[in-house]
Amino acid sequence: MRLYESVFIARQDISTTQVESMADEFAGIITNAGGTIQKREYWGLRSLAYRIKKNRKGHYIMFNFETDGPTLKEYERIMGLNEDVLRFLNIRIEEVEEGPSIIMQNKGDRGDRGDRGDRGDRGDRGDRGSRGPRAESGDGAAAAGKPDAAAAETASESSDKAEAASSEE
Repeated sequence: MRLYESVFIARQDISTTQVESMADEFAGIITNAGGTIQKREYWGLRSLAYRIKKNRKGHYIMFNFETDGPTLKEYERIMGLNEDVLRFLNIRIEEVEEGPSIIMQNKGDRGDRGDRGDRGDRGDRGDRGSRGPRAESGDGAAAAGKPDAAAAETASESSDKAEAASSEE
């Protein structure tokens, strides 16, 4: 039997108890086939780096377990069929790390930020003065840095005159 680490992401709209029961079901697959669960961690509802199946967040669960190849295949098959699982990743590891994972260690550090009182007094910023007149345009093209139609037409006419003068020479 080999050691594996498995992380799966469940949909954001299911409750924590549903996620725990789903994790129990996946752990049951391993234990019923003779494997053992070494470690199990619920990392919580976390933001995803990008949208997956219209979800911006997901419940993260991590397992460290020992099992054989056919049981792992069955575990992956059932995870793939479950519509509440957005993604999963299983990797083979040499040994199970003792203590909490890095994610769980960082989770406790968030409370150490304080009240941000070390910023100092910013004071009153005062009046910033006039910004000056705004350029008015009917379609907002000049404000966006685009030349208006009249300027483009004038430039076109001047280039036509320059071509005519050079062809006369």
